[in-house]
Amino acid sequence: MTQPFRLAQGGAVDRARPLAFTFDGARFEGYAGDTLASALLANGVHLVARSFKYHRPRGIYTAGAEEPNALVQLGMGARSEPNVRATTLELFDGLSAESQNRWPSLRFDAGALNDAFSPLMPAGFYYKTFMWPATPRGWLRYEHLIRRMAGMGRAASEPDPDAYEHQYAHCDVLVVGGGPAGIEAARFAAQAGRRVILCDEGPPSGRDIADVTLLSRTTAFGIYDDLMVGALERVTDHLASPPEREPRRRLWKIRAREVVLATGAIERGIAYAGNDRPGTMLAGAAKTYLERYAVRPGSRAVVFTNNDSAYAAAQALMSAGVDVAAVVDARPEGEAARRCGLRVIASSAIVNANGRLRVSSVDVAPLDGGRARCIDCDLVCVSGGFNPAVHLWSQARGTLRYDERLAAFLPDACPLPVRIVGAAAGELDAVRALWSVRSKGKRFVDLMNDVTADDVALAAREGYTAVEHLKRYTTLGMGPDQGKTSGVVGLALLAEARGVSIPDVGTTTFRPPYTPVTLGAVPGSEQGAHLAPTRRSAMHDWHAERGARFVTAGLWLRPHSYPRAGESEDDAANREARNVRANVGVVDVSTLGKIEIAGRDAAAFLNRIYVNTIDSLATGRCRYGVMLRDDGMVLDDGTVTRLGPSHYLLTTTTVNAVKVMQHIEYLLQVVWPELAVFATSVTEQWAAAAISGPRARDVVAALVDIDVSNAAFPFLAVASCRAASLPARLFRMSYSGELAYELHVRADRGRELWEAIVKAGEPFGLMPYGTEAMGTLRIEKGHIVVGPEADGRTTADDLGLGKLVSGAKWCVGKPLLARPALTEAGRWQLVGLTALDGAPMPRAAKLVADPARATPNPMLGHVTSWCYSPNLEKWIALALLADGRRRHGETLWAVSPLAGARVRVKVGPSCFIDPEGARLRG
Repeated sequence: MTQPFRLAQGGAVDRARPLAFTFDGARFEGYAGDTLASALLANGVHLVARSFKYHRPRGIYTAGAEEPNALVQLGMGARSEPNVRATTLELFDGLSAESQNRWPSLRFDAGALNDAFSPLMPAGFYYKTFMWPATPRGWLRYEHLIRRMAGMGRAASEPDPDAYEHQYAHCDVLVVGGGPAGIEAARFAAQAGRRVILCDEGPPSGRDIADVTLLSRTTAFGIYDDLMVGALERVTDHLASPPEREPRRRLWKIRAREVVLATGAIERGIAYAGNDRPGTMLAGAAKTYLERYAVRPGSRAVVFTNNDSAYAAAQALMSAGVDVAAVVDARPEGEAARRCGLRVIASSAIVNANGRLRVSSVDVAPLDGGRARCIDCDLVCVSGGFNPAVHLWSQARGTLRYDERLAAFLPDACPLPVRIVGAAAGELDAVRALWSVRSKGKRFVDLMNDVTADDVALAAREGYTAVEHLKRYTTLGMGPDQGKTSGVVGLALLAEARGVSIPDVGTTTFRPPYTPVTLGAVPGSEQGAHLAPTRRSAMHDWHAERGARFVTAGLWLRPHSYPRAGESEDDAANREARNVRANVGVVDVSTLGKIEIAGRDAAAFLNRIYVNTIDSLATGRCRYGVMLRDDGMVLDDGTVTRLGPSHYLLTTTTVNAVKVMQHIEYLLQVVWPELAVFATSVTEQWAAAAISGPRARDVVAALVDIDVSNAAFPFLAVASCRAASLPARLFRMSYSGELAYELHVRADRGRELWEAIVKAGEPFGLMPYGTEAMGTLRIEKGHIVVGPEADGRTTADDLGLGKLVSGAKWCVGKPLLARPALTEAGRWQLVGLTALDGAPMPRAAKLVADPARATPNPMLGHVTSWCYSPNLEKWIALALLADGRRRHGETLWAVSPLAGARVRVKVGPSCFIDPEGARLRG
């Protein structure tokens, strides 16, 4: 198989290793060391894509990560990946790629009709077109169609089979960029005895630098806090058959004392009519394809430039046998033009490129006016100057200054230990600034997004004169290339339209990532079953053997319910909730956070972190408590038990166990290190079961060796005992609102305790129940659980717990409770809702006075927790409502616009069953 545009010798490809690949189903051949782009050019393929908006033919424009055109769909099935740059995709045997954004084929694309109708689709047309009808659902008329048209490529429809990993590294000096300046900086730092890491986005060059850790195929994409650099290594992307245990990509997190940026500069184009036709590329890219890949990108070339660098490209083209028809230089004839030995057309510009699927000729005219001449060619090499790659510099809070000589933004000063060298620092040839050539036809600024010079002028006329507004109105620089070749050109044209200088326009914000980062690399191995630890209680196997349906709570798997044959999960949960109120049930509460606090200052410490008084708690007693954040909002609720003079046990909600432990550790280590207090998480050390219901005392009495009568063991008592011959702690506390007890034993004896409880409860009708029934019981009783009601915006008073806040002492968060916004009228307060007319309560509904009122319809509050109460036989909910406690008895509407549901509800107290608490104290 021939490669007609491959040079007979030269380049860094391995001609002894031919590689077969396909593009749009056609079979081609390249060599090891090629990119997909260089291999396509070697085979004479220039048309590789269609543009995003107008579906115009597009070809390979660059040779690096700044490529705006040659984005392809790589692979098939689970390993399919869209928007892969052909210019950086290393060729491997069997590679299969397809062009994107075309139908039915690349050469004959029906979407090209958009180009014919382009006057109807200028910049920002979507903001004006899709505004009718002006109703809340008007946009939905167009959304489906627009979503189908938006984006390019297809995401894989199957789970990603590849592995990804994270790697951490530390060094004295991190050098980003493996060009001459980067290699010299790394060598100098290593010779000075520094630990050096060098990141280079290209494959290994074969050059070895002593005492330097080289990360090849690795792109540094972002600089973050404390000089942490994120880098993405493409570990096996270049292999046809990756080793089984190797990750596809590796995300590096590198901490460096100093960063040296040798990131080079990015060549930019010039906007003239037809400057997007296939066969048009940057002059530096043409030189790269010749010298690195031994590929002639065309047969007859015209070079268009405003600086000296393009003359080196012209000489390389001529040396490779390419007929260089002319060098069109925007400047008067200079020394470079006189030395090159080529036809130079000075003080001129290309005003138009002709051709359909590839450039066939260009029209060249003097810049000061005059008749254009036509020059036949199949390759146009453009150089409009260079932009130093200052993206990482800017992310490190480095400032920029505009340099008139280079017509580019250069690095100025940086508050962090970041240095910038080489072309990135501005070591570049001077240019004669030329951004656009006035002519008829589309003059493209941003090739990726089809943004033209006229679009920039339109944005300025319509008032979008701020650089960030220009970006969003025209989409200039918003593609995967992030405006690398177009950004400064767009800024210059905006400055021209506004009549101000380019520095006055400024730049957009450079944000990470510098190039796209595979989503799979972000979590690395922390995905699927490895996303977080899966915790199972000591009774888990028993639950599974009885057909429990599990749900995740925090890091734990907990039984949702225990459905019987032919019974749904909801029916099972309702049966379990009814049985707790009528007889007795048992629930696995091992997952509740348990923290032991001990030490001389334990009581004083707990007094500082709970709103209510703790130091008065007697040994052998427990107390409900609430913690606040520093800003006064509720952090968590739970119980405090005094086990000894300076020994306490705290319980927390399952979800917030880690958060509370972190809160406690922070206070002890940072805020009050002088306190003699020790905090230990013992959640996993204890298995726990809660026995609830009118017959709970009968079950517990049959299990333990102590008197559990109301007189001997009252509400909120705690004692050590033996339960079914196991050493245990017995607590009298209730989450369900019924008479209830909790038994705690060593975790390794948890199943033994559970089975003993089930056996002892058989005569009394005991049933195990899960989290769904537990939630129903909670809502019926109106107990607060941190999360739905305490959502980070509520105070203790909002939740009806204001009386718990002691006026006699200070605690974390209490001073800020006096802020006017937290005490003003109209705050959302906890209430109970009962659905009227027998209708189901809408999920996560908002509360309004009149559902038929035109928008905007004032939102009075929202539903936080809801359920069907099998004990009350109606739908109920807890909600946060403006001035809720003063609105008991009112009728409102719970509405869900997304579900199209609305229900009349009656407002009342948050407790629906036994508000006096007689059952739990009986």
